[in-house]
Amino acid sequence: MSKFGELIEANVPVLLDFYTDWNEPSASMHPVLRDVAAALGDKARVIKIDVDKNKELADALRVKGLPTLMIYKKGEMKWRQSGEQDANTLIGLVKEYI
Repeated sequence: MSKFGELIEANVPVLLDFYTDWNEPSASMHPVLRDVAAALGDKARVIKIDVDKNKELADALRVKGLPTLMIYKKGEMKWRQSGEQDANTLIGLVKEYI
């Protein structure tokens, strides 16, 4: 969990995607997140977190539905939502915190 703290302490917005490979909506978000990362470049970070491999973290953050997306900046959660999102919506949300 200490690595998680380092990830979210960034001065740039960090978009987290909690997913699993066996969850279809999670899998459909992969290309969307690639587009978001490409559009934002070094102004933000996009990080995918497999809940099967990070169960303790997912439990601590009460991740229930997949995918669950969160935006952190300087250690503070700014936005959170479960379910699929389109690239333009996510880009707009992250840009609010740049």
